[in-house]
Parts: sequence; C-alpha cells; structure tokens
Amino acid sequence: MDDREPWRIGGIDPDSVKDAAVLILFGVLDDVPARSRDSGAQQVGEDLDVLIVVRADTLRQHAGQPAFPGGKVDPEDHEAENPMVEAALREAVEETGLDRSGVTVLGTLAPVPLPVSNFMVTPVLGWWTSPSEVDVVDTAESAQVFRVPVRDLTNPQHRYYATVTRGCSTYKSPAFEVPSVDGTVTIWGFTGVVLDRVFHELGWDEPWDRKRRKPAPI
Repeated sequence: MDDREPWRIGGIDPDSVKDAAVLILFGVLDDVPARSRDSGAQQVGEDLDVLIVVRADTLRQHAGQPAFPGGKVDPEDHEAENPMVEAALREAVEETGLDRSGVTVLGTLAPVPLPVSNFMVTPVLGWWTSPSEVDVVDTAESAQVFRVPVRDLTNPQHRYYATVTRGCSTYKSPAFEVPSVDGTVTIWGFTGVVLDRVFHELGWDEPWDRKRRKPAPI
C-alpha cells in the first residue's frame, strides 16, 4: 500500500457532492519559536508557520478536529473571479477574523475528496504578507485558532499514522502531534493528508517512522 494513499472512509456521491475550499495560509511567526528548531529541518525556516483552527465540539461533522480555515462554497462566492479562492478567504475571515487584504493567494491545488461529508475540497495556498490578529470569532464554529511552526509539524518525533477501524477495514492518515494555545493537538484525517502531501511536494519531508501507529483521537 502506498503510504500516501488518500484517507477515504466511504465514497463521494456524484449526484449530491458539494464544493468546498480551505485556506492553507503560511506566514512568519511573530514571537513564538518552533519547538523543533534543532530537528535538522534546515530547509524550513524556524519562523515559518501555518494557520490552524480547531473545530467546535458541538458541530455535527468533524467536531473537535484541527483543520484549515474553510468551508462550503456559497452561491455568492460564484460572483467572484475564482469562487474557490473567494470561499476560502471568506470562511477564514468568518472563523479567525483575519484581514484578508494581508493575504497573497499563491494558487490552488487539485480538489481533494472528503467522503464523510460528501465534499470536493479545493486547497488554496496563501502567504500572509501582512499578518493580522486572529482568534476565535464564533465559539459555535471554532474552539481554537493558532499558528503552528512548520518545523514542529515536520519533526519526525511528532509524526505517526492515525488509524480508524470500520468493520473489517482499517484506515490510516498521516498525523502530526503539535503544541497549541491550550496544550497539544493532533492534526490528522483530511488535514493531515493534505499537509503530508504539501510537505512532500515542497521537499520539506523529514524521514519518520511510518510503522508508528496510534488510534485516531475521535
């Protein structure tokens, strides 16, 4: 099995699939150093970070999971030149309060299926040219908003496969155990898969123990 096989539980229903977009926003940390600055990941600056939200425990889908800011594409997003970019930026503003004028959009990645909620999700890559204050805007939507040092994510000691068993099948996704504003969180599932693939394509991978597995924190 390919270690980078997509994390998929179930399948997409083509008759009712919906479009969504997430913002993968890289920036430069203001005053929080990477915990893993001596991990050997010299190709990644110790001040590079990515914006993460933790979804509220009360949500019907993906409750309590760390994720990129984002959500479904609304009808009004189609009035913009690029509806996926518009949806990602709009949702990021609604969830974190960021100033979108300080974000430079670098491009979009190919849509990724998210069968559990029947979405095709377009990742939008952004650079935080002018960082702004971010925090939880609506506690019904998000529990935390924080910036994770990329070196903490690429540190081999923080990586493993999170597993979920459904019937006779076991599914796995790359997982990242990192510090947050309220302790430690595990980024896994869809977000873990996307981060793993982005780091691989950018050449930011550090060798890690791909035999290491833990049950997913669900």
